[in-house]
Amino acid sequence: MQIAILTTGGTIEKTYNESDGTLANVGPVLQHIVRSLRHYELDIRHIPVMSKDSLDMTDADRETILQAVRATLAQNDALIVIHGTDTLAVTGEFLHKHLPNITKPIILTGAMRPYEFRDTDAIQNVTESLFACGVLESGVWVVMHSRAFRFPGAVKDRTRMTFVKG
Repeated sequence: MQIAILTTGGTIEKTYNESDGTLANVGPVLQHIVRSLRHYELDIRHIPVMSKDSLDMTDADRETILQAVRATLAQNDALIVIHGTDTLAVTGEFLHKHLPNITKPIILTGAMRPYEFRDTDAIQNVTESLFACGVLESGVWVVMHSRAFRFPGAVKDRTRMTFVKG
């Protein structure tokens, strides 16, 4: 199975800066996550799209993500978009609206805690998304925390810090 993983930034990719105590998107961490997994019979391609906090994303950024999805969808069996959770639902709805006839799964995922943190959910969410590529039907999905929800209607539950069907 051929899977493209498009990275856009978000908490999953935040890196801690010891000198000033900030967390910032400075580049993808996906290669570290994928190298730590056993993924037999998966041909995974990493496509960096941007490295932004999702709160800073604009409609132009979502259009860039849409174009990257369109450009890679034909050559792959499924796509994963690594995205910040704060506006992941906005991008999911955008992709759902602009890709009405897709025939493959497009999975959005991210993390509530950065990959570099000891209690990260990044590895779990990427692992679940890779598995979901082979079992979900076509459509735009969010996959996190052992759950999958199809767009439209998936939303972030800020109280429970996960996604639910709205």
